[in-house]
Amino acid sequence: MSKLLREHFEKITSLTDQEFDYILTHFTPKKLKKHQFLIQAGDRVINDYFVVKGLLKASFTNNDGKEHILQFAMEDWWVSDFQAYFNQTEATLNIDCIEAVEVLCLSLTNREKLCSEMHKIEHFFRRKSNFGYIALQSRILSLLNSNAKERYEELLKSSPVLFQRVPKTFIASYLGVSRETLSRLSS
Repeated sequence: MSKLLREHFEKITSLTDQEFDYILTHFTPKKLKKHQFLIQAGDRVINDYFVVKGLLKASFTNNDGKEHILQFAMEDWWVSDFQAYFNQTEATLNIDCIEAVEVLCLSLTNREKLCSEMHKIEHFFRRKSNFGYIALQSRILSLLNSNAKERYEELLKSSPVLFQRVPKTFIASYLGVSRETLSRLSS
């Protein structure tokens, strides 16, 4: 589990063995089965999660009961209800396992502690946040400016593995189209 996390950190900043061992003491491993919830709407959100193995989806269910998928998270990605995590409030999102999952949990308290003690880790999380802002802006602009076919082709190009690991109904929800429309787009 720790090897993937170390490689992930070292894409942005180098760490000594001693530094990484100390960082790792702030994480807690957790395993979940397929269909289990990592976070449910209404839960208090204590942790951010680094995905070591498996695949999750983060979604919002509106008042009409329609699920809107905001994000998929697979190996080497972070996932949480970030609004609830940083504000220490109740979740508005559901995050559940599409596959069996192994994650490393990082509490906000431990994240803040690491960032205050280690400039390298503060730098790492600042960069990760910046990448997240860019991805979010790109996703919003895609939903506003691209038609369904363009969104489908972009997802296929940027994340082809999703099409092997995720049910088509989830892909359709993520793209903001019906399952029938997705079938037409993929033919």
